[in-house]
Order: sequence, then structure tokens, then C-alpha cells
Amino acid sequence: MNSFKNIAILFALVVLVTSCHNDKSRNYQYMPNMYESVGYETYGEAAFLPNQSEALLPPANTINRGWLPYEIENSPEGKELARLQGSPLDSMNVEKNLTNGGQLYSIYCAICHGDKGDGKGTLVKREKILGVPSYADPVRNLTVGSTYYTIHYGLNSMGSYASQMNTEEMWQVSEYVMQLKQDLTK
Repeated sequence: MNSFKNIAILFALVVLVTSCHNDKSRNYQYMPNMYESVGYETYGEAAFLPNQSEALLPPANTINRGWLPYEIENSPEGKELARLQGSPLDSMNVEKNLTNGGQLYSIYCAICHGDKGDGKGTLVKREKILGVPSYADPVRNLTVGSTYYTIHYGLNSMGSYASQMNTEEMWQVSEYVMQLKQDLTK
């Protein structure tokens, strides 16, 4: 009989708690800041930040982590300077660099330039992009530096890949392109 009385009291409490629910008003919130975040306008004023602004300039003379500035400017003279530039990657890790470069090449470049660098990628075969030359074309006069320059700044209809790859990855792809050029000219 005592357990029946406890069950009845528990049932009455559950009914009492659930009956107080009102669909027209909000329920209690455990941590309201998680449900209702404080919204700030972009470029708006925020009293708790320095200069009361959300969008601050980075400190002077700083660069992004993992990114190195490219000292050659984007101009015809810069392209000729880049042609003379060699790869700064460690010559003791050539196999590793070529392996990584090959993987990155297949992700970013092979769709247009082809797996062998012959200019017959999937998009060229489907005639979505036209005029992609082969790396073996002697008129192009490819070097590691000019390849890096092209990946960094882009050329003609090819855009820049500097936002997709870091500096080391772009050099690895450049070295892999030179390997493809050697394979094509044999």
C-alpha cells in the first residue's frame, strides 16, 4: 500500500509539472547565452574590443602562418626573373617531394593538363577548356621557377592556386611538372 501511495504522489507531481507548460510563453532555459547568442554587425562597433572595432588589421610586418611571401612581382619582368629561379626544396628528399607533388598534381592539375602533362585532361577532352598545351612543347621553355610563378599568380585562363596550396606544396608540384616534362621529351 505504501508503494502505491508513492507512485500516486510521483504521478501527481509529473502531472503538475507538465500541466504548467504554456505553449505561448518560453520555457525555462538552463544557459540562455547558448540559445540566444549576442549578434554583432560586421565592421560594427564593439565596446570591449581595442579601437571599438571588430575588423582589425593584422600587426605590421607579420605574415600568415605557413605562408611565405613571394619576392618576385607579378609582371612580365617578374616572369623572366622567375624562369631563372631554382627550387628551394631539400635535394635529399627528391623522391618524397615528387610523390607529394604527384598527388597534388592529380588533385589540382590533371583535370586540365592530363595525367601525363600532355594537355589532354578530362575537361579538355570534353571541350570545356581549350588550348591547354603539352609540357613537351619546346616553345614553352618551362623551368621550375616559371612553373612555380604560374601556379602562384596564374596565367591566361589558369587562375592562381596560392590559396589552395602552401609554398612547399607549390614547389613540389613544380618539380613534378618538370619530371613530367622530362618523361614527355624522351
